[in-house]
Amino acid sequence: MQLEKFQLKDKTALITGAGGLLGFEHAMALLEVDANIVLTDIDEYNLQINKGKLEKFYPNSEIYSYVIDISSKISILDALQDLKRNKIYVDILINNAAINPKVNKDLKLNSSPRFENFSIDEWNKQIQVGLTGAFLCSQIFGTEMSTSKRGGCILNIASDLSVIAPDQRIYRKDDLSDFEQPVKPVTYSVIKTGLVGLTKYLATYWINSNIRCNSLSPGGVYTDQPNDFVDKLSSLIPLGRMAFKDEYRSAIQFLCSEASSYMNGHNLVIDGGRSIW
Repeated sequence: MQLEKFQLKDKTALITGAGGLLGFEHAMALLEVDANIVLTDIDEYNLQINKGKLEKFYPNSEIYSYVIDISSKISILDALQDLKRNKIYVDILINNAAINPKVNKDLKLNSSPRFENFSIDEWNKQIQVGLTGAFLCSQIFGTEMSTSKRGGCILNIASDLSVIAPDQRIYRKDDLSDFEQPVKPVTYSVIKTGLVGLTKYLATYWINSNIRCNSLSPGGVYTDQPNDFVDKLSSLIPLGRMAFKDEYRSAIQFLCSEASSYMNGHNLVIDGGRSIW
């Protein structure tokens, strides 16, 4: 049966940013198809919370956790060496970690995400995590995959904002002047677009070692946002709503398994149709 191609028994997937909302969902998706999971995050508290939840759902599965700063090559290498000492070999890498600044109506001008005032320190910080972190993890774990003769899969989590510009009108507040309006920062679009470029590069780089690379570009996910924001964003989406947090699980299973064996270098956009309007 073709459904067998979705199975990941005896495969190990490492997920960055696993302490977050979608990191948890990606782990759930892969546990559903029998993968072993390595959860990583710099936030140990939320990492352990998510690990505990996953262990309750899948008490018989192999679930590991590592506190890793993905902006540090040394931190990633330390984790790799510890995994190897424990005979854990990564077959699937999901580059999910990112800094996603939340829009705050009370932002002061000197801390504004607006382009005119966006600080170089904040630019470097967000690029270091969202893009450099994906580069370093791909370099280290991808190189390991390429020498193992097991093949592998790299999946970069991008965004619908990798293919469209943010519509800043959905963040607009009536009680603020034009120069005080909150916006989605420039870094988010640059990072997510950069991940698609990284995907295309990696898709051909290790092809002789049977390593595929694709990216997934989700749309907005319900996470208790204010009703006015949800209404504005939903009006831009043909399906008329944002995504539920578990609606990307099947895509994760597809992209990380042999079910997508002929997909390589592709950016799969799942945004309710927003990017076609």
